[in-house]
Amino acid sequence: MQKDNDRNPLIVISGLKKYYPAKGMHIGRNTPVIHAVDGVDLEIYEGETLGIVGESGCGKSTIGRQIVALEKPTSGHVIYQGESLSDMPFDRLRKIRTQIQMVFQDSNSSLNPRKQVFDILADPMLYHGIVGKDGLDAEIDRLMDLVGLPRSMKHRYPHEFSGGQRQRIGIAKALCVKPKLIVCDEPVSALDVSVQAQILNLLKQLQDELKLTYVFISHGLGAVRYVSTRIAIMYLGRIVEIADTQELFDDPVHPYTNALFDASPLPVPKLRGRQRLVLKGDIPSALNPPKGCKFHTRCPYALESCMTEDPKLIPVEEGSGHKVACPVLLARRIKRESHT
Repeated sequence: MQKDNDRNPLIVISGLKKYYPAKGMHIGRNTPVIHAVDGVDLEIYEGETLGIVGESGCGKSTIGRQIVALEKPTSGHVIYQGESLSDMPFDRLRKIRTQIQMVFQDSNSSLNPRKQVFDILADPMLYHGIVGKDGLDAEIDRLMDLVGLPRSMKHRYPHEFSGGQRQRIGIAKALCVKPKLIVCDEPVSALDVSVQAQILNLLKQLQDELKLTYVFISHGLGAVRYVSTRIAIMYLGRIVEIADTQELFDDPVHPYTNALFDASPLPVPKLRGRQRLVLKGDIPSALNPPKGCKFHTRCPYALESCMTEDPKLIPVEEGSGHKVACPVLLARRIKRESHT
């Protein structure tokens, strides 16, 4: 396994927090806030696909919006190639945005229903000076070929396409400004299973052809496992475990990671009767998250220290890229290995 310190990150996320005023509340000093992202440190390396997995409301989509600078963080920084996106002047940020794009979950709301595909793709390229008017037709034909759509469809409107075809248009829209990194925010969750496979294969093919870097956000472990190089597990605004994909599935450490895996259907019949870790209780409110470890209210291994001590991501082994925010199970693991 390649160690993190052997590579140069394309994006560094440092101390990232994003809070939102509670719905219906007036903004003021004592306004209750939703802790959507509550202290995330993360590195994204060029050429990889980083999967981000977690339950609904854990903050994974919020991280995606911070990466593409759709929102400003409450605190912390998203640093792209040495420059902080949150502190960047507008003119510089406009240029950087061509290098960081997003594919959204809902292709209906991300495509202008009043514009033909030709204009949806042409407008960003003309605005950013990617191509001149003389080269528009050829470039749009190239994009249609890249995403597997007939060139003859470029003069149709979004409502004339199926869901899978609209998502291909969304991918073409992200590609039209020649990005280095694409954030895919649950790009297949609204699609039929057979169409999901086609879109995932398309994303992998485009990554190989165009040397792209992906952040792939999803709650589906199967899709994330198929496309990702590394996977980060999120719970209530925090990353609780991160590792290379194969290592994470072979050797999960954090109890929440194990519970996620145990909740997934198993394709191997002989394993279906095994004992599973089933979580009890509901996810705590992001308006008032627990002190200490945010997972301790549902964790079967929680100790009294978990209620007060805020765990940090710690390497499973010295220099390892596999990190976990659970000192209790990590200590048990080290003790067990020392006796073998």
